[in-house]
Amino acid sequence: MNLKILVTAGDGIGPEVTGEAVAVLKEVAALGGHDFAFMEKRIGGVAIVEDGTPLPQDTLDAALASDAVLLGAVGGNEFNALPPDKRPEGGLLAIRAALGGFANLRPCFSFKELTVNSPLRPEVIEGTDILFVRELLGGAYFGKPREWNKETGTAFNTMIYRREEVARVARVAFELARQRRKKVTSVDKANVLEVSQLWRATVTEVAKEFPDVTLEHQYVDAMAMHILNRPRDFDVVVTENLFGDILTDESGVITGSLGMLPSATIGGKVDLYEPVHGSAPDIAGKGLANPLGAILTAGMILRLTAKLEAESAAIRSAVRKVLEQGYRTADLARGNREGVTVLSTREMGAKVRETVKEQLSAAGR
Repeated sequence: MNLKILVTAGDGIGPEVTGEAVAVLKEVAALGGHDFAFMEKRIGGVAIVEDGTPLPQDTLDAALASDAVLLGAVGGNEFNALPPDKRPEGGLLAIRAALGGFANLRPCFSFKELTVNSPLRPEVIEGTDILFVRELLGGAYFGKPREWNKETGTAFNTMIYRREEVARVARVAFELARQRRKKVTSVDKANVLEVSQLWRATVTEVAKEFPDVTLEHQYVDAMAMHILNRPRDFDVVVTENLFGDILTDESGVITGSLGMLPSATIGGKVDLYEPVHGSAPDIAGKGLANPLGAILTAGMILRLTAKLEAESAAIRSAVRKVLEQGYRTADLARGNREGVTVLSTREMGAKVRETVKEQLSAAGR
């Protein structure tokens, strides 16, 4: 398997966690005789400082010439005074739009060993396995016109969707549900927003193409509560851009840390992969960052782009085994630390690599 991967580590803890994810991918490539070629380019705040823009043209060109893009995180308080499109986050939105991926897949699954890290009761979250499908190129984040008029003290954004945008992401959700537990929950605010009424009508129409999949609708405010009190009831959850951003961050309560959440964006010219967490500049460079979300994101590269299902499964299994053995990063070791060994970012990455190697070697890969 030949694979060209562009690494845009970004800001804050981005370089630390992507470094561990890349090391795991290199381990898999060496064991399986695969040819994974890695290139590094700048994005976000570091690109603003070095290149004067959050998304340099050579970064975009390299992304479009790759099979997959692995992104760390972008952002920093020192850039907050800049206009939205000039901030680090503007580079992230721009590369998403340029690559064209419209379906953002965000799995949320509970690890039994981490239930103690959640404020929710273990019996509520244990066994949770939700796949969020977030529409990524529409809604308020990309809608125009948009404006902040400081002179008049007014601001507005436009939340807009077209039927075809809703239909294509809905089909992704239904297709994925067919591979899982055959249930789709569509989240909107159709009792208030016209754009949500379009969303609900379109998803309902698409559902007719998938008679073997059950569809239910939830209002976003109710869904925010249901995720916390009955998360095991949900299989595939499809929703629009803003709601999906909020709900998937909320789901970090289930996993015990945002640092455990991976994501993949598909449907465009090149697949884009990034852990859900932010740049966390307050802990950058201290060895405190949790690399497991980025490592699980690397596993999604293997499954979705490289089509190496066994190797992808080995990464998820290795993460689970490392947790079972009591190894934690600082964010996962709050409270009672009895029987827990706290590792640095690099130490955790090395422990996962070691376990992946053991599992793939035992399987003859």
